[in-house]
Amino acid sequence: MPSWKKLSLQDSASPLMEQLSFFHDHTLMILVIITVLVGQILINVLMNKFTHRLLLEGQIIELIWTILPALILVFIAIPSLRLIYILDEINNPIISIKTIGHQWYWSYEYSDFNNIEFDSFMLPANSSKSELFRLLDVDNRMVVPFNSQIRILVTSTDVIHSWTIPTLGVKIDATPGRINQVNLISNRPGLFFGQCSEICGANHSFMPIVMESVSPKFFIKWISKSL
Repeated sequence: MPSWKKLSLQDSASPLMEQLSFFHDHTLMILVIITVLVGQILINVLMNKFTHRLLLEGQIIELIWTILPALILVFIAIPSLRLIYILDEINNPIISIKTIGHQWYWSYEYSDFNNIEFDSFMLPANSSKSELFRLLDVDNRMVVPFNSQIRILVTSTDVIHSWTIPTLGVKIDATPGRINQVNLISNRPGLFFGQCSEICGANHSFMPIVMESVSPKFFIKWISKSL
């Protein structure tokens, strides 16, 4: 969960987010190397009173600054394309959960279990619950088992919303009249918070997302109580 002084990415809670963090570090390392190299060249050119006679009209240097950026783009594109294919890959999900965006709350349907349905509203600031996180906690959390492949089907009834949980590396639009799907795997138990990431109206900031990741045994107990 992020705090006001946190500048880096949140700790990953899924294999996908781990790969996204690695890709972020990989790209940032390349950018730092380019920045240092270009900065050093600029300083040398500006501070040096001599001019290299082959610098402005040299075939070799033009060949280098054409091929080198192309190679750098290849080193960035290969892991990026790999991540795109991982994002789209859904193999035999154990559970399918339908997420519906409304102005301004979320509702969930567990159609695999006799149509368990519930709405998820943000808890008011004066709530008496001790575990309250201001503007982030909800009255009904989405519960999933960890280390299980979950398919999330996302849609909307009114305007475009965006179902987002940063720790899991999940961000998908909820579009009226269309069902989008995303793969989800949580590798540890806990509470994972998110918010609508598409400006959807006056109360856009007040429709948080809370996913509770539990063991399969507790998930079965929760399903039994909800039936």
